[in-house]
Amino acid sequence: MELNVVNISGKETGAKVQLPESVFGVTPSDHAIYLDVKQYLANQRQGTHKSKQRNEIAGSTRKLYKQKGTGGARAGSIKSPLFNGGGRVFGPQPRDYSFKLNKKLKSLARKSALSYKAQDSNILVLEDFTFDSIKTKNYISLVNALSLAGEKTLLVLPVQDNNIYLSSRNIQKVKVITVDQINTYDVLNCGKLLLTANTVKTLEEAFAK
Repeated sequence: MELNVVNISGKETGAKVQLPESVFGVTPSDHAIYLDVKQYLANQRQGTHKSKQRNEIAGSTRKLYKQKGTGGARAGSIKSPLFNGGGRVFGPQPRDYSFKLNKKLKSLARKSALSYKAQDSNILVLEDFTFDSIKTKNYISLVNALSLAGEKTLLVLPVQDNNIYLSSRNIQKVKVITVDQINTYDVLNCGKLLLTANTVKTLEEAFAK
């Protein structure tokens, strides 16, 4: 697939970029995407949830009333899960939700997500650029020039550029990452995927490894 390259003013430069079929033209695997997104979301979980069991409740262990003869159910201490303020039965405990996926499967999932974006014509290639200073209005001007105001966008840079990253950090529905940070969830979660000319080359090299 061949795309026109535009500058930060939203005008075509006359240059064209060929999206490599090995990255943007694979047959998408929905199951690979599902597993990769599931792992990404699982890895975001802190897993610090905790409820107290009856042995962790502060309270007396005295038997509330005699075992027999009351006409009611037998009861032990006030820390029993049956009473208000007692321990919780099989409550949540701290745990690690992360799990392992093979590298080839993760690579297939990311290429599948990029291929879906290419099929839906939701990829825009920008001329390589940078900002002279850190100003939020610089990135706002870029988004407005591309007619993407209010739309979720993901800009993928070949290498870290603090001026661009810090200029975009306070804007809603905007995210800036580098090629080595790209993941299936972010690609699918954005409405428009923004790449620079060098990003396309770097992506092809990264997936060729």
